[in-house]
Amino acid sequence: MRFDERFCARTAVTAGLFTAAVSVFGLSPVHAQTKPATPPAAQQGQIRRLSIDDAVATALEQNLDLQVQRINPQLRDADIAFYKTNYAPTFTTSFNLVDQTQPPSSLLSGNTSQLTNGRSTFDFGVAQQTPWYGGSYQFLFNNGRTTTNNIFTSFDPQLTSNISATYTQPLLRNFKIDGTRQQLLVSQKNREISETQLQQSIALTVRSVRNAFYDLMYSIGNLNVQRQSLELAQQSLKDNRARVEIGTMAPLDIVQAEAEVATREEAVILAEAAIERQQDVIRALVYNPQAPEFWTARIEPVDTPTFTPTTVDTDAAVKNALSQRTDLVVARKNLEANDINIRYFDNQSMPDLNATVNYGAQAIGGVGLLRGPSSGLVPGPIVGQVERSYWSTLGTVFSGDFPGWTFSLDLAYPIGKSNNDANLARTKIQRIQQERQLASLELSVTAQVRDAARNVQTNAKRVDATRSSRVLAERRLEAEEKKYQAGMTQNFFVLQAQRDLNVARNNELLALVEYAKSVTNYSAVQQTPLIGQ
Repeated sequence: MRFDERFCARTAVTAGLFTAAVSVFGLSPVHAQTKPATPPAAQQGQIRRLSIDDAVATALEQNLDLQVQRINPQLRDADIAFYKTNYAPTFTTSFNLVDQTQPPSSLLSGNTSQLTNGRSTFDFGVAQQTPWYGGSYQFLFNNGRTTTNNIFTSFDPQLTSNISATYTQPLLRNFKIDGTRQQLLVSQKNREISETQLQQSIALTVRSVRNAFYDLMYSIGNLNVQRQSLELAQQSLKDNRARVEIGTMAPLDIVQAEAEVATREEAVILAEAAIERQQDVIRALVYNPQAPEFWTARIEPVDTPTFTPTTVDTDAAVKNALSQRTDLVVARKNLEANDINIRYFDNQSMPDLNATVNYGAQAIGGVGLLRGPSSGLVPGPIVGQVERSYWSTLGTVFSGDFPGWTFSLDLAYPIGKSNNDANLARTKIQRIQQERQLASLELSVTAQVRDAARNVQTNAKRVDATRSSRVLAERRLEAEEKKYQAGMTQNFFVLQAQRDLNVARNNELLALVEYAKSVTNYSAVQQTPLIGQ
């Protein structure tokens, strides 16, 4: 092969290098014939062609961290349901049987030999703490049947029935807020916080998936660049060996070209490993490990990052972040929860003044004993009886023939400072601390958004600069090859020009990916803090 033929072959390889690399990223509509940008291991397992949007949608459904985060709002719902049970009515009931035999202790015991009493009771009631103004009520319905051999009794058996309704209303402490309402309000606020944190996790997952896909695209493009760079080094080695054969180059000069080939083979190996590593990152983000072929399936992006200029409005982005950023929303809700505690402890520092109203009604029935004239302290003999049924007794109770009303005011107040005063002072100090933490966080958010906007603008300029650098590196390599063919330079400078071109092409690919990632981060930083930037 003549030198001009070898030069044409080398020039063709050089031109094909960047053509293949940039076609992966959609920089220009070229149709280069290159080897697939995947290592031999790519042939193993199922190939899953995914767009970025499809990957995001799959991750939102299958990502394990998101599945964990989605449980937190359910746990907070359980907390709310737990505190609401304090307002559930409580039903109580009891049934008792009593049978007693006692010796008489005096002439008025009612019997001279032994005194026997039997009693059965059936009681039930309902009590509830009301969800309004801290009040509570209790309703009791008591029923009893008594038998006795006491001669002084007027009923045997005797039926008793009574009802009692009591309502207690706090007038100062526990009126506007009490412990149950405080816990319920705080748990509802925690539910809102958990929902916000779920939205934060979703936004972070979307960002991570998109950036991981951009990194995979870069790894694939980098492998193309390294393979084509290896082809250039191999072509140079082939040309140098031909020069040795015809005697225009010393055999020792081939060592440098062989070392360059070995170095670039290492770069190809590292590029293939980077693709494998990035495949694992995307698998963990997108798929559930229980999915079939989780570790063996190959992910092949169908999208290519393209340079689309993005309009950056820093002031609008800062304003949007200050109103919607999840960490700011959580901080404000924590401040609201602290305000609830302040309200509670402030109320608990007031006197404990309660008003209680009670209504009761009662009736007696059974078998009424009619007696004749008495002699002294001894009741007269039984001459008849009148039976009054249980239902008649109930009618008397509910008609209110024998009512009773009670109204009371109860006051309690500690002498000196109470623990509620100390808790109130502490929560007020905590509020001042949270306000300052919120102000510091707002400053940090503003700086993060401004930095993200600056990165978009900087990386846009990097794309233009690295593109120009790559063009100049191509021209330099072409010039060095022409000078080398004319015998005006050494092989070392040709190899150096190849290395510089390899770096320039990688820099252009990296700048394009970094621009795409900075656009993603610019959008995400307005919604959530960027963890692991």
